[in-house]
Amino acid sequence: MGRLFDDLKDGLNEMIAHKKGKITLQSEIIEIPEPPISYTPTHIKKIRKKGPYSQSVFAKVLNVSVKTVQSWESGERVPSHAALRLLECVDKGLYRPRLIQKNI
Repeated sequence: MGRLFDDLKDGLNEMIAHKKGKITLQSEIIEIPEPPISYTPTHIKKIRKKGPYSQSVFAKVLNVSVKTVQSWESGERVPSHAALRLLECVDKGLYRPRLIQKNI
């Protein structure tokens, strides 16, 4: 029948054995973080300036467009859940790319 059928059969057999007390199943506990806070336009600008990043550099750090950063800071748009998590990482110092100036 195929691998999928074999996997399903093995899983069902393990469930039966567990129900009969013949085996103990293993499990993992994963800690899910709380949702990120909703950053205000002022707070987003403070995070960027604390970097210290220009809007274009901050956009590259977050992998978004400069227009997106501008719209967040002006309050025209609200960051997505994923963007809020990235902002939180930068805000808390978990992710802080350094700016290296080169003399040309």
